[in-house]
Amino acid sequence: MIAEGDFTVTVGKKDVVAAVLPLQEHWLPLSNLDLLLPPLDVGVFFCYKKPVSGDTLSFGSMVGILKKAMAQSLVSYYALAGEVVPNSIGEPELLCNNRGVDFFEAYADVELRNLNLYNPDESIEGKLVPKKKNGVLAVQATELKCGGIVVACTFDHRIADAHSANMFLVSWAEMAQSKPISLLPSFRRSMLYPRHPGCIDAYLDDLYVPISTLPPPKENSQPSDDHLISRIYYVTADEVDELQSLASRGGSKRTKLESFSAFLWKMVAISAARDSAKTSKMGIVVDGRTRLSEGCTDKESQMGTYFGNVLSIPFGSEKVKELIEKPLSWVAEEVHDFIKNAVTKEHFLGLIDWVEAHRPEPAVAKIYASGSNEGPAFVVSSGQRFPLSTVNFGWGPPTFGLYHFPWGGSTGYVMPMPSPTKNGDWVVYVHLQVRQVEFIETEAADVFKPLTFDYLDLV
Repeated sequence: MIAEGDFTVTVGKKDVVAAVLPLQEHWLPLSNLDLLLPPLDVGVFFCYKKPVSGDTLSFGSMVGILKKAMAQSLVSYYALAGEVVPNSIGEPELLCNNRGVDFFEAYADVELRNLNLYNPDESIEGKLVPKKKNGVLAVQATELKCGGIVVACTFDHRIADAHSANMFLVSWAEMAQSKPISLLPSFRRSMLYPRHPGCIDAYLDDLYVPISTLPPPKENSQPSDDHLISRIYYVTADEVDELQSLASRGGSKRTKLESFSAFLWKMVAISAARDSAKTSKMGIVVDGRTRLSEGCTDKESQMGTYFGNVLSIPFGSEKVKELIEKPLSWVAEEVHDFIKNAVTKEHFLGLIDWVEAHRPEPAVAKIYASGSNEGPAFVVSSGQRFPLSTVNFGWGPPTFGLYHFPWGGSTGYVMPMPSPTKNGDWVVYVHLQVRQVEFIETEAADVFKPLTFDYLDLV
């Protein structure tokens, strides 16, 4: 089968979908954890085969279902129908004014099974995932030549992390099937208020940095193999288990995410040694919802429906030489050690206090802003709770779906998610430097296999 990247997408119609019920205009402040996010947009897309429920469900019918369910969902998820504007002290704030969501209808002259999913830079970016120009959320529904459909969203990351976006996607699909929303979002910012007096661990200064202290961005004089590209792979369940087994040989059982991340860090380090890099950094995104709940069932339920960002990005920095020479179990132990300080209630309460102490000065995760200054850096974010099979709008579950997050800067980003084959395999979104990708495809081809529709035919 030949995968196509060179195809044309024609946007035929743009509409604005607002909440079906009127909303009292009001301001919603961003939490201190939201304020740690720069203006970044994150994309997600879902691929559906041509509906098999007869000829009645045309593309127009499907778009009508999507729009109606969107208008109903925005009553509860009203933040997504607003817009981010600066307040009197220059901080971003959410104006909940029901401006609505930009909704694009498009046609792509390509069949679903010929989409080159392995190279989303060629097939997804700028074609199937919309560019958000206004508001908090943009949506694009694209009809394919085979009668299939791609539904894609672009969110403002300052308003929603992946947990929040997943909640909305599931709720949107539930409304499309005339089901009640199973998880109503909470916008109670009081759950993330700072303490008075605050209590800040000095090590947070190693993880986050006020933007004003950063050096000016370098001019874009990097060689071509330094720029970042996106690729999508699958990793078999056997390979994931083997990595976990190798990473646990030090005597302590490591998680699959720790083991996979350690292996990838090793690969990036070996690649970096060719360029005489001395150090390498890797971060892991940690969701703080269960940490802030601290075993309290009521608080866990409240935090489980909290809509916004509840994230931290701890990272480790190691000498390239050690990452190469030491066994995988040693690297996995280093990963475990830098994560463990961030998986506590106190870490997140301290981070909230840290932001409060620096406001209104904007701040950002250090590994994102300047992590690659001394050598290669990348961040791993687990997408294992990606609700692929439940984003069903009434014409069947997606054949495939994925987050798409080329987040800019020079720090890489990697997100492993469960495969739609449901056999324990992983699908991995990789956004790394060209030279790193080329090295991984050469030296770890047995682990990272290019994603194709031949593989997805197993679904």
